[in-house]
This record gives sequence, structure tokens and C-alpha cells, in this order.
Amino acid sequence: MEKNFIPAQKRAPVTTGDVIRMLRELKGWTQEKLAALSGVNAKNISLLENNKVDIGKKRAEQIANAFGVHPSIIMFPEYEADLIQMVA
Repeated sequence: MEKNFIPAQKRAPVTTGDVIRMLRELKGWTQEKLAALSGVNAKNISLLENNKVDIGKKRAEQIANAFGVHPSIIMFPEYEADLIQMVA
């Protein structure tokens, strides 16, 4: 392992769905508004927020673009807690 490399550590016990809901609510958006901005339909936004479906790369990119964040914040919230707090 490289000396300057620090492996990511879990920091927050949140799910992808939790992050999507948190960011959406912090922005004051409805699921319908997020759907319109991301191109992911509102029913799928609801399923994602309730952890009923896996996000997948394409949806993560679409939702991240709507929020103006890197997809890793959406896909790997347990490793990106500091960035999530900065966005919020």
C-alpha cells in the first residue's frame, strides 16, 4: 500500500435512500421535482428512498447530477459523510 494512501472508513450509518431523501429535503424539493431534474421517475425516487430497489450506476449519475454532487456521495454514503454534510 502506498504511504500517502488512506483507505476510506465508514463514518455514517446511512443508506443510499437516506442520502437521496436527505439531500432532496434539504433542497426543499418534492420527489416530483427531483424526478423532473434527474430524469428518474418519481415512483423510482420513492423506491430508492425507501431502499426497495438498488440504485445502479446510471440512476446514481442522474440523481447526483441533479444535486450537483459526485455519484459516489449517492452510491457510497457510508464513506462520504463529510462531503454529504458539506453539500447539505
